[in-house]
Amino acid sequence: MTRVLVTGAEGFVGGRLVPRLLERGADVIACHGPEAAPGPDETAGTRTTMAASEASASAPDRCERVELDICDRDAVERVLRDHAPDAVVHLAGLSDVGASWQRIADYYRVNVEGSEFVAGATRAVSHSCRLIVASSAEIYGRAPENELPVGEERPPRPRSPYAMTKAAVERLTLGQGAIVTRSFNLIGPGQSPQFALPSFAAQLAEIDAGRREPVLRVGNLTSRRDFVHVDDGVDAYALLVERGEPGRAYNIARGEAIELAAALRRLIEISGVETAIREDPERLRPADVPVLCGDANRLRTLGWKPRRNFDQALEAIWEDARDHSLATP
Repeated sequence: MTRVLVTGAEGFVGGRLVPRLLERGADVIACHGPEAAPGPDETAGTRTTMAASEASASAPDRCERVELDICDRDAVERVLRDHAPDAVVHLAGLSDVGASWQRIADYYRVNVEGSEFVAGATRAVSHSCRLIVASSAEIYGRAPENELPVGEERPPRPRSPYAMTKAAVERLTLGQGAIVTRSFNLIGPGQSPQFALPSFAAQLAEIDAGRREPVLRVGNLTSRRDFVHVDDGVDAYALLVERGEPGRAYNIARGEAIELAAALRRLIEISGVETAIREDPERLRPADVPVLCGDANRLRTLGWKPRRNFDQALEAIWEDARDHSLATP
């Protein structure tokens, strides 16, 4: 393992990837966003999830920590030049699909322009510097049932501003030799309540604590998603730093689509909280993809396989939400 620079190092994935890379013997430069970073869905900013923050802070003297605004070209070039990494894992960006409809300009600026700056600075450091770029399964859009699970050869058909920015980032970087990850729904403790399952868990915890009426507010529960434990996703990133093939995209997926309604029922069972369920129009997206399910054969060929099951992820999400609720006055 070599010298690895991670952007978005205190985000949901980055906060776990940093200690994982350290465990594997890497020297890590952990980049976090500026203090004034806007928006609750910005993984590049300072709204670090509790679990991610605790994970990335577990060995504060074992990695270099650097503030970096990826939208500042000069700053990006300076940080990469000064630290001269052998590999860059670019995780920083805006990631809330629903919020992207209201913040299209922000999503373009951060996700597309910021990624262009990171990719350009990486090439300037060294042509041998490996670049791993976080894309998303959202680029696949709507796929017929008979074409599931989708493989990496499927052409992008993005249906949201967020997905469009990720498709653009892929066009900017794949041809330049980047290793692109298309994560399906990474879940686990510490994820922002902007996302469905942690939102459900946070509401259940508030109901359990008596701070909320026993009514769970939800969006579209008919969507089916390929849920992957975030720690399995981190395993994939660590593997790709070492063995990913430049110029290729890799799905991070289990290959199984679970309906959100079924996931919610199981989460309620795990929590033991009694509640009604009510659809909230404010939580509905303008163009939701009905089902996303991926084929991760390329990644499995490198030796990756998911080691945590769906119930383990739900149990961890519930415990995290309950602990956070108990710690809240």
